[in-house]
Amino acid sequence: MAKWLSGLESMVGGGPGGPKRVKTFRLLLVIGCIGAALMLLNSFLKFDKVDTLTQGPNPPPQDTAASSNSISTDSSPFAAIEGPLENRLKEILEKIVGVGSVDVLVTIDSTEEIEVARTDQESQSITDETDRNGGKRHITAINKDGQVVIAEVAGDQKPIVTKTINPSIRGVLIVAKGAENQTVRRLIIDAVEKGVNVPANRISVAPSKQ
Repeated sequence: MAKWLSGLESMVGGGPGGPKRVKTFRLLLVIGCIGAALMLLNSFLKFDKVDTLTQGPNPPPQDTAASSNSISTDSSPFAAIEGPLENRLKEILEKIVGVGSVDVLVTIDSTEEIEVARTDQESQSITDETDRNGGKRHITAINKDGQVVIAEVAGDQKPIVTKTINPSIRGVLIVAKGAENQTVRRLIIDAVEKGVNVPANRISVAPSKQ
């Protein structure tokens, strides 16, 4: 092997500039050996393909604002009242003769209100005044005040509720199959008007697509 290399170097190094050509030849020979070694190494080794789209251990942050909005909307006190009322109206209206599938939307102005018992305290003051011209004025001032009556129930102190006011309904929208028939439409409006105590001008009924 050494004799073969020496022979090649003597052939390349002949003539003027020989030593420089010998150095270049040796450099090219080293580079070729390294390339051949890398090709052999690549044939023996196996590399697994890595999917760059695979989600790592730390997933990207999700849009928490949208999720929090949906949660807050679904769990609001208004939704807690409107949802069951819509389901109940849908269930009842679909039982009316001539009415098919129904979709109901209810909007309310306020949630349930309560009135509590209070102790009435009233004070009255009377004042007589005389002005410079001799005129007299009789002033009576009445002040009313009261405190909430508290009752103890099972060790807890709670106010005594005297009255419960149902939520105020702003309007009702109904989309129903069969509502194109005027008789069926009047039956739907009458049922909602009397069922949830909403005036007819706050009830909208529209026929759904066939």
